[in-house]
Amino acid sequence: MAKLRLLNGKLIDIIISRLSKQLIENHGEFSDSVILGLQPKGIFLAERIKSRLLELSGVELPIGYIDTTFYRDDFRRRDSPLTPNSTNVPFIIEDKKVILIDDVLYTGRSVRAAISAMLAFGRPRKVELLTLIDRKYSRDLPIEANYVGKTVNSIQSQRVIVELGEQGFEEDNIWLVNQVK
Repeated sequence: MAKLRLLNGKLIDIIISRLSKQLIENHGEFSDSVILGLQPKGIFLAERIKSRLLELSGVELPIGYIDTTFYRDDFRRRDSPLTPNSTNVPFIIEDKKVILIDDVLYTGRSVRAAISAMLAFGRPRKVELLTLIDRKYSRDLPIEANYVGKTVNSIQSQRVIVELGEQGFEEDNIWLVNQVK
């Protein structure tokens, strides 16, 4: 299994700063803005973005976590059942500007499921997507991120692996891995 490092910890930190500054540029004082991290891995990036926004702008945004397990289109198609994560949305999203955050945008199916799950909490005024890695040319659905850390051209036999300290890794790294079939 060949591994290619796409980003190390220092570059990830720079990208998080850039993405946070883009959010500040587009949201100003963040009136009526909230963050929703996609379970399981998007929550770590969402927490980092929230912290960086606090550092840079002094604004503490409300943050929630959304689980998409029961909204996925492949939920009943698997051999073994999916284990759901917790959903924690401690605010009303009705008429809010929602910044949906995930680590990797691949087929778009997780984002579609997240939007469906989010609508159970109200109807937002606007939804934007922020992703650390955008796997270009692999979409099954017409979904595009508003904020992208890095775009990666990859093929079906490759995976993007995100390793963050919050997940128990010693260092932050993002890898492109060739899977052997």
